[in-house]
Amino acid sequence: MQLDIDIVDWPEGPWEELAQRAARAAAEHEPLLANARLAASLLFTSDAEVHALNREWRGRDKPTNVLSFPMLARGELAALASDGPPVLLGDIALAHETCAREAADKGIALADHATHLIVHGLLHLAGHDHVASDEEAEAMEALERRILAKLGIADPYGD
Repeated sequence: MQLDIDIVDWPEGPWEELAQRAARAAAEHEPLLANARLAASLLFTSDAEVHALNREWRGRDKPTNVLSFPMLARGELAALASDGPPVLLGDIALAHETCAREAADKGIALADHATHLIVHGLLHLAGHDHVASDEEAEAMEALERRILAKLGIADPYGD
């Protein structure tokens, strides 16, 4: 998967490398993300920008930590041939202030929290959900745990 990464309103840091590592690990555990034809955009931005996106596209007038905008249904993604032109998987946006605040509240590094949210966003782009049912939420969280463990990041859902 190709990532188009734009970093705006985030402090200096290894955000691009972190995102690439997160995407590789996610693709190892979610085969639908491993198709080389896929392209996704990832925007590291401000709470104000994510707030505006959330209001415009989701009808929620507040910032949030991560937004995902899938372009393919899970079935379409599963049926995508491995050869052919690039296909847009979707877009992800991370809000710096919210991410930094959440990381501080949890006592974890911003880089670890951002990695978790990128993985979370990519799984949404692959059709995973945590809202529709408790079973789907548990399955998505378990997948996130496995991916993050591969990256040496502690269970974000643990006590």
